[in-house]
Amino acid sequence: MTKKQQTQSTGQHTAKHSLTDAPKEVQLAVDLIYLLETNKVDPELALAALEIVKTDLQAKLQRKNDEQA
Repeated sequence: MTKKQQTQSTGQHTAKHSLTDAPKEVQLAVDLIYLLETNKVDPELALAALEIVKTDLQAKLQRKNDEQA
């Protein structure tokens, strides 16, 4: 293995290890970014869709809080 290959391999391992140790919300964000980028989703479309998702999730949290009160 060349020094460059060792560095790339180590860098990839470090990145994976760092992500494994990252908070769950960071892991999910990375997964979502990867999904959007690999599917070549237009950033404006993605942001509009994320606003819809955010509104939906906020409504679910509100209903959950109302039920617990």
